[in-house]
Amino acid sequence: MDSRMQKFIKRTITIVVLLIVAAIFNPLVVTRADEYVLIKQFGKVVRVESTAGPSLKIPFIQSVQSIPKYKMISDLIPSEVTTKDKKKMTTDSFVIWEISDPVLYLQQLNANYEKAEIRIGNIVYSSMKNILSSTNQNDIISQRDGELARKITDDVKEPLSQYGILVHAVETKKLDLPDSNKESVYARMISERNNIAAQYTAEGDYQSSLIKNETDRTVKETLAKAEAEAEKIKASGEAQYMQILSDAYNDESKADFYNFVRSLDALKASLKGDNKTIILDKNSELAKILSGN
Repeated sequence: MDSRMQKFIKRTITIVVLLIVAAIFNPLVVTRADEYVLIKQFGKVVRVESTAGPSLKIPFIQSVQSIPKYKMISDLIPSEVTTKDKKKMTTDSFVIWEISDPVLYLQQLNANYEKAEIRIGNIVYSSMKNILSSTNQNDIISQRDGELARKITDDVKEPLSQYGILVHAVETKKLDLPDSNKESVYARMISERNNIAAQYTAEGDYQSSLIKNETDRTVKETLAKAEAEAEKIKASGEAQYMQILSDAYNDESKADFYNFVRSLDALKASLKGDNKTIILDKNSELAKILSGN
């Protein structure tokens, strides 16, 4: 082996040793934005770095462990539950969660993602089973708009927080009926909805009839009052008319005029149809007036 090769090998070994020494003795710790960095001393966590940036550790004595600091999604195994009214339903859900306490997460689950998913699945399934078993099937179906998911999410937050886990949401991908009883359940639901609709229709018809009857009664009362008032006015007018005639006939200065007016009225009443011919006695007062005598 020539001297050049020997020098090259020595330099390479020196560089490797220096890198190893630098790695061992390097006190610098760089924390990313999406992670917690746990500084451990003799296996015990002495500090948690949760802010992105550099920090220092004691070489040899202290070590570091990285734990995720972002939201994660865990799919749960589809399972079958029994409702309050003893009906079977199939649930298929997922959980959105993150690590809120990295030290507790390390202590309880050894910072193991698989263990965390198993614990999440068990607690969520237990909560879902309890909630669905105390709810009738129809109520569960009517709560698919998110109310059921909110109940389960609120229920699992506290027990999972004991493992340093924060649950943001338990969402249901599928909450369905077993194929064996889908048709019967749907038929029963349709029948119940039709009965409710018929009940509302009947109540509406009843209210409509009440309003119509009240309206008809009001109209009849109004018409009766109007007719009575009209008869009263008519009677008053006729009484005034008769009084005027009586006064006129009792007044000699007006009696001839009113007799003449009444004669004209009688003459007008006789002119009906195509017959426009009037035959008068030449000695009658009207004939004398019309002839100018």
